[in-house]
Amino acid sequence: MAAVTAEQAPTPRAIPRPRRRRASLPVWRWAILLIAGVYFLVPLFAALRFAGISAFPSLFTQPGFWPSLWLSLRLAAVVWLVTMLLMVPTTVYVHLRLPRMRRMLDVVTILPIVIPPVVLATGVLQAMPLALRASVWLLGLEYVILALPFAYRAIDAGLRSIDVKTLTEASNSLGAGIFTTLWRVILPNIRTAVISATVLIVALVLGEFTMASIVLKTTFPVWIVEFDQLDANISVAASLFALFVTWIILMVITVAASRQSRRTGGGEVTLFSVAPRETIGN
Repeated sequence: MAAVTAEQAPTPRAIPRPRRRRASLPVWRWAILLIAGVYFLVPLFAALRFAGISAFPSLFTQPGFWPSLWLSLRLAAVVWLVTMLLMVPTTVYVHLRLPRMRRMLDVVTILPIVIPPVVLATGVLQAMPLALRASVWLLGLEYVILALPFAYRAIDAGLRSIDVKTLTEASNSLGAGIFTTLWRVILPNIRTAVISATVLIVALVLGEFTMASIVLKTTFPVWIVEFDQLDANISVAASLFALFVTWIILMVITVAASRQSRRTGGGEVTLFSVAPRETIGN
């Protein structure tokens, strides 16, 4: 047979590439987003119109404004630290040694949500010594109890997304102790869950009113309610300021954590869920 020259050889046909379809939201989803936007934005606009822009400059000079705000921020930091020190080792230990205790831990950590805050605060006051009752940190202990359901479920979701037992055994086989394993192996892999718990704890502390008013501690929400009897415009401006400050803190935490997760190959950080991520090493 004669050899086929390059000119006589049939030219391959270009395979058409499939066109990418642009992701579009259905009409009913846009309707839900529009209704939710109106539901949240209209009250904010009404409050801003009632208070007026002129109320914000005088807000920062009101007596008790900065001490109450500083107290709420300190409580948020202390509650986060204590809650993480309690829940991270406990949840990891339950996943490793006592997997059958997960259901009981689910029930125990849900009790602060089931029990009314008034009953919970009164019970803590009766159980604590007199010296601690006069301290502001009693409110921090109550907030730790109130934050347990949110912190446990966020951390538990992060631990369920990785193989904790295999990681621990591999770390122990390399000579690492329990604290080294927890700090350098487990925590980097549940960083997303820890940040999600942080967001929930900060939002909880900066917005809680009932417990603080019962134990007679003037946190920022309590100061807003008390100042409402003197000047309603300033009180509404303070409420909007607290809302904006909380949003800014949560957005900073979320953005910083998302950037760190992308650098290490992890999942995205969201406010109410933990995105799946690959196991990483440190």
